Amino acid sequence: MARYFIGDIQGCHSAFLNLLQQVEFSPSRDTLYLLGDLVNRGPDSAGVLRQCMAWGDAVQPVLGNHDLHLLAAAHGMRKSSRRDTLASVLEAPDRAALLDWLRQQPLARSWTDAQGRQVLMVHAGVQPSWTLAQTLALSAEVQHVLTSPALPDFLQQMYGNLPDQWDDALTGTDRLRAIVNTLTRIRFCTPEGRMDFESAESAAQAPEGLVPWFTCPARQTAQHVVAFGHWSTLGLINQPQLMALDTGCVWGGQLTAVRVEDDLQARELIQIDCEQAQRPG
Repeated sequence: MARYFIGDIQGCHSAFLNLLQQVEFSPSRDTLYLLGDLVNRGPDSAGVLRQCMAWGDAVQPVLGNHDLHLLAAAHGMRKSSRRDTLASVLEAPDRAALLDWLRQQPLARSWTDAQGRQVLMVHAGVQPSWTLAQTLALSAEVQHVLTSPALPDFLQQMYGNLPDQWDDALTGTDRLRAIVNTLTRIRFCTPEGRMDFESAESAAQAPEGLVPWFTCPARQTAQHVVAFGHWSTLGLINQPQLMALDTGCVWGGQLTAVRVEDDLQARELIQIDCEQAQRPG
């Protein structure tokens, strides 16, 4: 039984299928952990969602910012931008089923290997003060709203950059927005965890006073493996405690998977080249 951790697909259905054909994926035997942004910018978001639904529990995604954007657009809370390619979902005859499946997914997951080592899966990152257990609990708070009748109200208030720093005392919309922004949008922050949402450069080009979230001192998840996507300019990172797997498939880069069986430290890297669906910038 193999487990595959896969970076941002972003509607690139053909690349997704090509990657899985290369590794001889079997939904009866293997598990796919998708690190968010299943949809948007690529040509066939609906195809990606349909394929994931068809494979049932063999597919275990976390939601990214583009996935939440699709939900917001579907509920009339956000207009599509010129770069969005969401029509394949929004105009699909099975639109309701696709959107319902998407809203059932969490913003964070974990898995424990045979040696007891844990991997935390998120789309973007975590606050330095959050433990693995707290991250999962905060993800569950958002998932509860996503699956409730309060979803449209939440989506209407989801956007915004404030509060830009976590506080356990946060409540209501501010609390939910801070969780969403951390798990689906963070790249750079101050060493204390104050988030910046203006910069998307590589880690080597950190703006003054900011650091990549995963280098924050005293980060409480540092003893675990953290797998994430979201940051295509960061490039591939496959270190003992860190897997950054957004390698820019939609921009004509690669779609990346890491294969694990029972040991998180014994990994196989698989990549395929992708056709460019959009140009950066």
